[in-house]
Amino acid sequence: MLSGARPLVGHAGEFIRNPVAMAERGYAECGEAFSVRIPGWTAHMFIGPEHNRFFFSETDRRLSIRTAYPFFVRMFDPAFYFFAGDDEYRRQRALVLPRFQGRQLENYVATMVDEVCELDRALGNSGEFDLVRTMGPLVMRIAARAFLGREFSARLENGFFEKFRRFSAGMDPVMAGWLPLPHLVRSRFAKRELHRLMGELIRQRRRSPVEPGDFLQTLIEARYDDGEVVPDRVLINLILLFSWAGHETTTGHISWAVIDLLRNPEALRKVLEETHGVLGSRSFGELTLSDVGKLKYLGHALHETERLHPVAFTMARTAAEAFEYAGYRIPEGAMLMISPAVTHRLPGLYPEPDRFRPERFQDNPKDTRYLVGFGGGVHRCLGVHFAYLEMTIALAHLFREFEFELLDTNPRPVPGAHTKWPRSPCRVRYVRRAGTGRAA
Repeated sequence: MLSGARPLVGHAGEFIRNPVAMAERGYAECGEAFSVRIPGWTAHMFIGPEHNRFFFSETDRRLSIRTAYPFFVRMFDPAFYFFAGDDEYRRQRALVLPRFQGRQLENYVATMVDEVCELDRALGNSGEFDLVRTMGPLVMRIAARAFLGREFSARLENGFFEKFRRFSAGMDPVMAGWLPLPHLVRSRFAKRELHRLMGELIRQRRRSPVEPGDFLQTLIEARYDDGEVVPDRVLINLILLFSWAGHETTTGHISWAVIDLLRNPEALRKVLEETHGVLGSRSFGELTLSDVGKLKYLGHALHETERLHPVAFTMARTAAEAFEYAGYRIPEGAMLMISPAVTHRLPGLYPEPDRFRPERFQDNPKDTRYLVGFGGGVHRCLGVHFAYLEMTIALAHLFREFEFELLDTNPRPVPGAHTKWPRSPCRVRYVRRAGTGRAA
């Protein structure tokens, strides 16, 4: 058991204030396995790649993802995706998996390029902006247009991004969902409004299908393997999930990537050389999926940011049955946790663990297997390749067009048990590079 448990509340206060620091302290004090006490339950935390493999391979077997995240159940639906049980999860996953594979990704490149160029035009030739408040809406516009269609993305300026922020506030792992706390109440109201908007969009697409069919159209027309029609509530939650998840994780990741590159000029120089080598004098509008695949150093830099700043800093499961593991007797219903934030900085895995060094993945490409910022196993995020694609496109263009200066030179993550975005204000100043010209 980790030291420092307080009477009645155990480690709850420390977990709420800084869960990553608590996990780091547990590893330093106890090693790879230790327990923490939260009112009502004891959690067993495991650090390291071997424990991560067990954690993901046993999900839907001896470990349950559904009961570990009650706040996700209330945010979405008890009969939805991995909350619904293994068979139904696999049916729903099969509906969306083809839309994130192979040639489908190529269909998203033009959308991503258009939205990045639109941001370029809005920025003008010089100015400053807050990273999260600028990257977040960009990510949301890309997700909305790719998943929901151009006609829906036009609505985003009417507070859609803020609706998602209020909805995301329901992601509270500590407080009971029925409490009349302001952030939980706002999340429930935002959920109802988002469901209404998504329902209207589905009905509109049924009345007036688009050709050729995009992500939303093909999803609406899809059937389960047995030919059963997909209920509207499942469609709404799938659309909501991928729009929300893409915004929640990618906003933090791309913002940290900008910070990492600006604080490491040599790495940024290599990114710029690579981008110019791939694109040459061509306009950014000519970018192809093949071009993106050649931006390998930028890809390594994004993996290094995932290593240093995993937005999902801890992950949890509950024991579906009693079993023994790593010297512990795990009772049914016990909580098991891993910490990507701590595992990613183990010196035995990554020498100089606190240093931003994309070359580590250039030298040892297989070392990305230890990265679990997007989960692992059958529950690894389906949109991870989509996320890396849009981040690569956005960063390649913005760094090619602008010189940036980090104004808030010591960015810190959002405190508490929240998604680890950079804490605002986190501002950059920019000026357009000479001879580049505005985006077409």
